[in-house]
Amino acid sequence: MAGSNSALVTKLVAIVVGMFAFGFALVPLYDVFCDITGINGKTNTTAAVFNAAEVDESRTITVEFITRTHTGMPWEFRAQTQRVKVHPGELNMVEFYVRNPASRDMVAQAIPSVSPGQAALYLNKTECFCFNSQPLVAGGESLMPMRFYVDPQLPEDITYFTVQYTLFDVTSKGADDNQTNNNPFLTTFAQN
Repeated sequence: MAGSNSALVTKLVAIVVGMFAFGFALVPLYDVFCDITGINGKTNTTAAVFNAAEVDESRTITVEFITRTHTGMPWEFRAQTQRVKVHPGELNMVEFYVRNPASRDMVAQAIPSVSPGQAALYLNKTECFCFNSQPLVAGGESLMPMRFYVDPQLPEDITYFTVQYTLFDVTSKGADDNQTNNNPFLTTFAQN
């Protein structure tokens, strides 16, 4: 009887260890799965190279831009163009307005998300303010560009998708002071 109890305990401990290991593996496995399938709506985090491929003028895709700020982020943040109609393969540019009404300099980071998630695989950003943290002085305002194209391989059934940017306060993360002067994506219009 003692032998069967120790075998049972060994099996149960092995199951607990296996479940613990599987729990740790879930996050990287989920990220790999989402990268392959595009389900989570993540977009590229570095600049894509624009290939001056043929523009598919027979198709028109509507891209909508939504902006929001994370809880506690005091900045004003909006898309200058809320909706744009594009042809796959065509290079486009939209701009986003930000204003820092706070009495202190701040640094923000924009995180994009695309819906439906499958469209994220076909949205290629050649320039985006979301690639870098964005410093802004107290009272300052800026226009931040995003240049993009929709891959002509976008499935025919996707004719409309939404790109949402959420702005987070990352000031406490210790932004590099040189980033303010060397950031080509941020043009300050006013400083109070």
